[in-house]
Amino acid sequence: MESSFAIIAEPNRRSILSLLAASECSVGELERQLRMPQSSVSKHLRVLRDAGFVEARVEAQRRVYRLRPEPLMEVDEWLTPFRRFWTAHVDALERHLDRMDQTPSTPTKGKKR
Repeated sequence: MESSFAIIAEPNRRSILSLLAASECSVGELERQLRMPQSSVSKHLRVLRDAGFVEARVEAQRRVYRLRPEPLMEVDEWLTPFRRFWTAHVDALERHLDRMDQTPSTPTKGKKR
């Protein structure tokens, strides 16, 4: 079986996961939103399902897919020691934006239209 990282490295699978993070979708809905053929969507869903990223339920005559968060938690755990590399940058940006909010804006003089 492929690793979680190999599975989410594929851009179409990431797109499917992003759509399913927002709401459950059928294969047809995914096809329309991604503008991909049904066979491609089904292939990617099979890989995601086999790896545990998604699960399907039958609703009338269609399968509805939803995201399963557990495999993503594994990826999140792996990323934990690396967060410090971007957290400092995000914190610095937040401080900068806070300072900008506190700085009064000065009207420009002599500006012609």
